[in-house]
Amino acid sequence: MWIKSSTATLLVFATTVAFAAAQDYQIVKVVSVAGAAVDSLKPKTIFFTDHRADETSDKGAFIRFEEWLKTRPVEAKYLNIFPSFREGMVHKIIDGSKKEVKDELQMYVTEARFMLSRPADKVDLKAFATLPFVQSIDPSIKHEAIKPADISTMKDEKGSNNKNPDRAWCEGAGVTACIRSSYKLEGKLPIGVALANKLRDSEKKLSDTIEFESEMRLLSAADIDAEGLKKLTGVNTPVAGVLEQNMFYVNQVMRFGKLLAVFQPNPADAKSTITTVVIALAVGSSTLDQKKKYENVPVLRNLVPSQVLLGNSSFNTGNSISAGLPSYVRNRIKAIAGILDRG
Repeated sequence: MWIKSSTATLLVFATTVAFAAAQDYQIVKVVSVAGAAVDSLKPKTIFFTDHRADETSDKGAFIRFEEWLKTRPVEAKYLNIFPSFREGMVHKIIDGSKKEVKDELQMYVTEARFMLSRPADKVDLKAFATLPFVQSIDPSIKHEAIKPADISTMKDEKGSNNKNPDRAWCEGAGVTACIRSSYKLEGKLPIGVALANKLRDSEKKLSDTIEFESEMRLLSAADIDAEGLKKLTGVNTPVAGVLEQNMFYVNQVMRFGKLLAVFQPNPADAKSTITTVVIALAVGSSTLDQKKKYENVPVLRNLVPSQVLLGNSSFNTGNSISAGLPSYVRNRIKAIAGILDRG
């Protein structure tokens, strides 16, 4: 009991420190992180882009999966859930009949860059490729360690498409943690989910809890294409290390997610480290295409999925996932930057 209590106390302390550190960072929007001059990056500043044309619409926020592969090949190479992944086939009830259709996806991709106040060879990545590190980022999301045998990837049709043909998830070189996470929607969103379920007829009902599973990996020099990563980050110095989180199962809305953090010596100051964090989230096109269905119901006009996901709905609240993807990702990156910089 004492051990559990002490662990909980340490986690609360770590989360409090992470939150305080995150408040020190300021987000600066740029057109392209890779294209931004490294020497213009100041301490406690995060260059950020999610490709949106403006903050009030979804223009530019999502890119169809196939277009992403064609037009952003370097980004897709490193952020696809695994290299050979392609949209799979699923069964849906259409006009009363069960039909097989493509599970079309759209990608929400963000890029960020910040500076750590110590040399790249002094950043102990082993300390961050862990469950406690993930737990300290966002206290609203609950995490627990699981075994590879416990993962849910093969337990539903959409999730089964995420089976990695090269290795089993949570197994293989570099894997440091296997994690199951749970987040209960906050504010008015559970009410919105209940209302939306009344529109879904015999479709699978939405849940007011998002559940997902992921693995943490620490990649060695043998696991990476250093020259390719330099193209991704836009920083022409040796890659000192890479942290990767693969979210291979999500119970609804999203199909997969990936976070890649690349650490390189600062070309303008060898005493500091340039960290580039890129995040990709795959969202079902069927979710984004439900705009008309929601707009035609007065009580649900503010629950249009694309607007909720982008934080532009009156249903959005808080600082976590319920705030919408842009706020959630920004807050997550700020927390990560604060934790890493404090070491």
